[in-house]
Amino acid sequence: MSKNYSRLTYQNRIGIYYLLKQRMSVRSIARELNVSPSTISREIQRNRSGTAYYPNTAQRKTQKRWHRLTRKLDSSSELRYAVFTRLRKQWSPEQISASLKRCYEDRSMHISPESIYTYLYVLPRGELKKELLGHLRQFRTKRKERGKHHAAHGPIPNLISIHERPIEVEDRTIPGHWEGDLIIGDKHQSALGTLVERTTRTTLLIPLQDKDAASVRRAFAKHVKRLPRHMKLSMTYDRGGEMAQHRLFTEETKMKVYFADPQSPWQRGTNENTNGLIRQYFPKGTDFKKVSRSEYRKVQDLLNERPRKVLDWRSPAEAMDELLR
Repeated sequence: MSKNYSRLTYQNRIGIYYLLKQRMSVRSIARELNVSPSTISREIQRNRSGTAYYPNTAQRKTQKRWHRLTRKLDSSSELRYAVFTRLRKQWSPEQISASLKRCYEDRSMHISPESIYTYLYVLPRGELKKELLGHLRQFRTKRKERGKHHAAHGPIPNLISIHERPIEVEDRTIPGHWEGDLIIGDKHQSALGTLVERTTRTTLLIPLQDKDAASVRRAFAKHVKRLPRHMKLSMTYDRGGEMAQHRLFTEETKMKVYFADPQSPWQRGTNENTNGLIRQYFPKGTDFKKVSRSEYRKVQDLLNERPRKVLDWRSPAEAMDELLR
């Protein structure tokens, strides 16, 4: 099993399909989806149908491979304990795999992310399976339209397109560029703001009084103003109407706002992936008006202390600390 394995979702595979149709290179697709180029290259080679790549076919082929893998966890109670302990901390299988390789020289205590996923999905139904799968990010086979869940859409005045962003934002060479979004709560009556820094993957959770444009602008501005000056250069947002007051936001914070293309979540891949992590703690149906600020801080800390492959298994907190020092 390749040590560079990265588990792609069905949503990722849809993104690959459309980006290939736009004749984008493997490296460009990897950058858009926030994964390594080798992951994209391997995905296309393994799962294409003839000379073409289709997301449904790719998903079926991947699931078949899962069931052919040997279940290493069945034969080692020590390894099983190590994996389950980390799962209960909401670590992903990829983070668990990397952690075990760093902690144990004994190769019998090493396991690939794919083998962990396989073991969990083929467990017999019961409380253990339900509990362990509950610690994973929710797996969706179909992306819902998000426009209906955000504040009313419509033309956003004077928006600046993502295609006008400086090249330094694209290649992540300079920190201080963020991606923002809302996570919608129960019955669309509440929301949580999220901001993710593109270089360090540092996450900020932003409690909201309401999800109208004025409330969102005030809440985001309040958090951004606390950042060091060199860490608030730009924010990339989707076309949600809740960011209609972006000009006023920029005046208050000096942070320029760029808007992604319609229905192009991969252009904000860092934020999209992070929102999936946040849903582990605040699942669909959460009423964010009932969540305390201490709960938000706790989840924010857990997210920023997780080791990340893209950071050479440092945590966002460690990466940000290095930059600030």
